[in-house]
Amino acid sequence: MTTYVLVHGGFVDGWYWGATAARLEAQGHRVLVAELPSTGADPSALGGLDDDVAEVRRCVAATGDPVVLVGHSYSGLVITDAADEPGVTHRVYVSAFWPERGRSLMDLATGPLDWIVPSEDGAAVRVTDDVDRAVEVLCADLDPARRAEWFGHLLYSAASVMGTPATAPGSGHPVTYVVLEEDGALLPELQESMAARADRVERMPTSHCPQLVDPDGLAAVLSRAGA
Repeated sequence: MTTYVLVHGGFVDGWYWGATAARLEAQGHRVLVAELPSTGADPSALGGLDDDVAEVRRCVAATGDPVVLVGHSYSGLVITDAADEPGVTHRVYVSAFWPERGRSLMDLATGPLDWIVPSEDGAAVRVTDDVDRAVEVLCADLDPARRAEWFGHLLYSAASVMGTPATAPGSGHPVTYVVLEEDGALLPELQESMAARADRVERMPTSHCPQLVDPDGLAAVLSRAGA
């Protein structure tokens, strides 16, 4: 039995981890899904990167077990800054930003960012109201019947997290990087460049949201990382 802490990316909460978590639990694993303070429905009430890292550290410590820490998208930055948490025995980056110390998400970002829209005061960002564009970038392979549900779960994220540099403390545990080969948000070329630093690389032929389009495949990848 392995204990996993699953961390969501920007613009959404832990909801999208539900099917993957259920499959891991059905295999006998223990799963905790973190909820990051930098993401929410109220753009004026969002935390920053430090708050997110503190919440992930709290989740890891609360399990009382050795933990496989899994980050998707933006939360790669979060799990990078929590890498020295004593309970973490393995990190998994699922098409996630893995910055080196002193570098931010904006230092790494490639590709068009027209799908990200600032709030009126600029303190938060959200996904465009153009549903077709949002789907094209984030989940082109999601069943069309489920797209409205997915879009309805999108939230604001704090703009500050995009420019905050990583502290990237050292760690002595292995890292797996999961490259999503059809990702339109975090382009595969960038993923491959970060994955080159990992101990193990897995690949999935999906968009940016494998939690929704292939939870069985993602659960299998995570099970291998925890073995």
